[in-house]
Amino acid sequence: MSVDREHETVLESRTVPAVFGSKKVVHDSIWEWDFAAHLKQTHSPIELLALYSRYRNEEGPFESQLRRVIFRAMCRTAGHALQIGPGVVVKHPETMELGDAVFIGAQSMIQGRFDGTCRIGDHVWIGPHSYFDARNLILEDYVGWGPGAKVLGSSHVGDPIDVPIIATELSIKPVVIGYGADIGTNATILPGVHVGAHSMVGAGAVVNVDVSEYAVVAGVPARVIRHRK
Repeated sequence: MSVDREHETVLESRTVPAVFGSKKVVHDSIWEWDFAAHLKQTHSPIELLALYSRYRNEEGPFESQLRRVIFRAMCRTAGHALQIGPGVVVKHPETMELGDAVFIGAQSMIQGRFDGTCRIGDHVWIGPHSYFDARNLILEDYVGWGPGAKVLGSSHVGDPIDVPIIATELSIKPVVIGYGADIGTNATILPGVHVGAHSMVGAGAVVNVDVSEYAVVAGVPARVIRHRK
């Protein structure tokens, strides 16, 4: 088979500047904040969720803006330049605090609890199809969360032994992802884990113990393969 060299495509690696992590926060319009405050005052949490569901899957610019306004009204707090992708599902958003310039990718789910704590810092990027057990969760500033990655913050105790596991008590353990850490695609963070600042978790890793600052971990279960310093 002959190859037309003139039109041959050459694939090569390249390095380009970061976009999300380096851009400045653009403050949202005053009317958005006023509208969100009005919705919070005049609607119950259930009514706000019903209103949010009308625009949850829409992709137009106007619908995306309304989704941001309603999402801000549902949350305890939410900062400027919030981006909520289509299909994002949230439970108990009234327990959640979001910083500035948070991006939540399409089809992600954040599962809170009525008495829980969920704090997501500034400039956090969450890839599509991610899952968060957000009953006791902190994502510090500049965390990058790969598509499909998951955090589990709770598990059933499994006792007594003659009771179905799903019917036993739920043990909730805090999970903290430190400043600037990067969580790879399809990684899983297990209950009680603290991922240190500036560390990296490899794609598909299962993290069941704490990760020190600047460490790079990978595998199932995850093990340290090098240190960034």
